[in-house]
Order: sequence, then structure tokens, then C-alpha cells
Amino acid sequence: MELSQAIPIVVLSYLIGSIPTAYLIGRMRGINIFEVGSGNMGATNAARALGKGWGAVVLFLDAVKGIIAIYLARFIADPQQELFLAENQARWTATVLSAIFVVLGHNWSLFVTVITGELRGGKGAATTFGTFITMAPPTMILALSIMGGLIIARTRYVSLGALSMAAAGFVWMLVLVFQGGIPGLYTFYLVTVGIMFVWRFRENIQRLLTGTERRFGESA
Repeated sequence: MELSQAIPIVVLSYLIGSIPTAYLIGRMRGINIFEVGSGNMGATNAARALGKGWGAVVLFLDAVKGIIAIYLARFIADPQQELFLAENQARWTATVLSAIFVVLGHNWSLFVTVITGELRGGKGAATTFGTFITMAPPTMILALSIMGGLIIARTRYVSLGALSMAAAGFVWMLVLVFQGGIPGLYTFYLVTVGIMFVWRFRENIQRLLTGTERRFGESA
């Protein structure tokens, strides 16, 4: 891939990831998402502050950010390819770059930095799942969704569901890489986004270990 393609992919993906979905929806409802609950601009805090319906909207839109960014990146890398979903080396590279930077943009958003004066963002769970949708087999996405849903329904810990889905997803994709089922380039994505995921959820992990994590449905 040429530098003239890589730069716009990185910039565009980061900016798409930076769109503060929860903040914008919260403002439409007269609420500053950064000033309620955990102060996080994710679907869980949005559900606590705005209601479960709006939380679901935030979840969906944050996942869509990951999907859109990757498909645009693939087009930039290989615009002459007739099949939109066709795979080749250029599109694999574009996918990895885009997937990393769209999650990076969500976690440390340029727009949120301008709004709040602080380098901050969300935790990247939904956006990471959106990248999974474009990179992993459909059976894996279905299995992860069922597993995460069951864990959240049983424990009411959204963070535990997200962490469990991410852990299983990263391991599953790594196995597929070694089996040749998905491109080896995806290993770089798995390591980089995996580190970001653990870092952003480090406080949730600590609270889960100490039994102080808030459950879904509790008010902001």
C-alpha cells in the first residue's frame, strides 16, 4: 500500500472513530454525558443517563463507526476492485490500519478533546465489535453476541460481558490466524487493539475483582 493511500485511511478512520455519538445524542436530550454517571461516552452510561433505548442507539451507532471506517478504507486501498467485499493484500492492510485507528479515535477523540479540553473518549467496546463484524466469520460474531448477552443477562455486568466477548474474540481470531483462516496481518490488529481494550477497561476490571462494579439498570 502506498503512503498516499495509508495517510487518508488513518486520518479518516480516526475522525470517524472520534465522532462522539453518546455526547451528541445526550445533548439532543439536554444532558451532557460527560457530567453524569461514569462520565464515559459509551452505551452503558448512555443507557443509565438517557434510558435503555437511547443506550441501544449509541451501541449500534458506535459499532457502525467501525464497519463504515473499514469499508471506506478498503475502497481507498483498492477502488478498482469490482467486488466490494473482495479480499487482497492491499485491503487486508487497509483493514488493519482502519480497525486500529477507528478504535483509537473513539477512545481518544479529537472532537471530545476540542469540546472538553481533555484528551478523552469512550472505551471502544462497541466500535471494536464493529471491526470484528468486518474481519471475523459470521459464526464467530453470532457466538460472541450470544455469549455476551447471556453473561450480561445473568450477572447484569456489562463490562464483564464486553471483556468476555473481547477475550474470546481475540483468542478465536488468533487461532484462525494460525490456521490460515484469516490473514496473518490481523495479528497486529489483535495485539494493538487488545492492549487498548485492557487499558481502557482497567478500572472496570479492578471493580469487578473487588465487587464494586455497578450493574446494568442502576441509575446514573
